[in-house]
Amino acid sequence: MIYQLLTMNKIKMIDLLTPTHWKDYELIDCGNFEKLERFGKYILIRPEPQAVWDKQLSEGEWQKLHHIKFKGRSATSGDWVKKGNAPDRWHIEYKTKDLDLKFRLGLTSFKHVGIFPEQAANWDYIAESINMMKTPQPKFLNIFAYTGGASIAAKNAGADTTHVDSIKQVVTWANENMELSGLKDIRWVVEDALKYVKREVKRGKKYNGIILDPPAYGNGPNGEKWKLEDQINEMMKDIVQLLDEQEHFLILNTYSLGFSSLIVENLVNTAFPKVKNLSIGELYLQATTGCKLPLGVWGKFRSF
Repeated sequence: MIYQLLTMNKIKMIDLLTPTHWKDYELIDCGNFEKLERFGKYILIRPEPQAVWDKQLSEGEWQKLHHIKFKGRSATSGDWVKKGNAPDRWHIEYKTKDLDLKFRLGLTSFKHVGIFPEQAANWDYIAESINMMKTPQPKFLNIFAYTGGASIAAKNAGADTTHVDSIKQVVTWANENMELSGLKDIRWVVEDALKYVKREVKRGKKYNGIILDPPAYGNGPNGEKWKLEDQINEMMKDIVQLLDEQEHFLILNTYSLGFSSLIVENLVNTAFPKVKNLSIGELYLQATTGCKLPLGVWGKFRSF
């Protein structure tokens, strides 16, 4: 779905993007700051700050359908309340004509389960881009890489893949996902993202594909501080220096309340004035009940 936005006296296309290949994930309903989701066989209720409208299903239907619910104790942590024999860990898969990925899910104290389902739209773009390349084994870099959905998608598509995250536990989790997917030899790096990128620039390293999905706030392994609006401009100026001049693609994905697609457009254009084929837009999940849940803005481009 495409909307038109008038900017700087010319028409700019804003793309609304949602994944379309999930079988093991479904957003059933959302509203009243919660979402009702199916991951494989299990249905969860989790907080969702973007869902400011009313639920479509009744509260009784939500309570009947769900197996597991997250209850917050503070702004950053909480507990899971389970019905019956609902597990703490289970597996799901994401399968398309180009990708065959498997993930281990788990109930964390931060309301996350180890995957952001909306990112499947980016995994598809990564696989498509790598398959289109003439480079025999493209080099791919995943920054702020979390549990590695984009990393295993790139590896599954045949790329030489580097995965960078500051938290050792989630890198270990990403390694589990790689092994579950029958893959090997992803390069794991536990380091502050900005430090790593600056060092790669100094080394003269180049990558054919890069994705960065920075959080609003974060910490490096040695106490480094990350704040999206303060440091993303610096990060982008360094990131574009890592792109292979002949053949490249880049995805910038941001999930932060108040961050617009125009901010992403300006960031890319100022960091990389010679950019071609830039698309910008919003990522969302389509609920079965009909509403659309916004889950971030993105910009992406490729040289081919």
